[in-house]
Amino acid sequence: MDARRARTAYLMLLPAIAFFVLFTYLPIGNLLTTSAHSGPRADEFTGLGNYTRAFTDPAVRHAFGITVLFAVATTVGALVLGLALALLLNRPLRGRVVFRALLLVPYLTSVAIVGLLWRNILDPELGVLNRLLAALDLPTQQWLITHPLATIIGVMLWQHTGYAMVLFLAGLQGIPEVYHEAATVDGAGPARRFRHVTLPLLAPTTLFVSIISVITGLQAFGQAYIITDGGPAAATDLYVFHVFNVAFEARDFGYSSALSFLLVVVILAFTVVQLRYGRRGEVRY
Repeated sequence: MDARRARTAYLMLLPAIAFFVLFTYLPIGNLLTTSAHSGPRADEFTGLGNYTRAFTDPAVRHAFGITVLFAVATTVGALVLGLALALLLNRPLRGRVVFRALLLVPYLTSVAIVGLLWRNILDPELGVLNRLLAALDLPTQQWLITHPLATIIGVMLWQHTGYAMVLFLAGLQGIPEVYHEAATVDGAGPARRFRHVTLPLLAPTTLFVSIISVITGLQAFGQAYIITDGGPAAATDLYVFHVFNVAFEARDFGYSSALSFLLVVVILAFTVVQLRYGRRGEVRY
């Protein structure tokens, strides 16, 4: 009976296993193979040459540094803003369901549409934002020239904070009310209940949101490609955007494959570290 149930379980898992093998593991294996070659057709074997080149390439270090800063800023912003919105919309407010839906709409919109939308909004001459500033007799800004990285960080937060909010809402609504009631009976005010009850019990949700946000930030591409084109002066040359240029502008597919595989390793390392140290703060209930 157990063997039959096991066969049934594996049979039901087969489509998912096939999906991961075909669209995840085989492409990663092909990426690793290509990264050991160079030339326009990636047919010249170089071994670890592309990886050595990556560690000594100042353009790669620049792109990686900007991307880490971008990922940290968007992760912290998503955690803070997502939790704040979740706490606000977890209250019995009129129309809160509508507000929740509206805040989630940007996340459900494609990166291309969001990028084009904000590129038009931030246009120095015709953009709505500068027109609003001018109408208020405030100085207009060259958003994509003077504050390019901060601008695309803001766009990223605008698009992804709603998703973090929904996750935090689920976490808040999963906390048994008895814990808050017990803390209130013990004389704890709202601030102490938040610090000693809500935050510890939200640790699993916080860990998940942080992992997803870091991965999303490290893989960001559309914001740099559509809104700023990596400029000005490579100020928004995010790592994946740099890999894209190496592959399709310089036509160096072996080197771009090596850079891509390094990103896989970095994301895996970040995830393992977050899982290992993030779970220490979890509270079981």
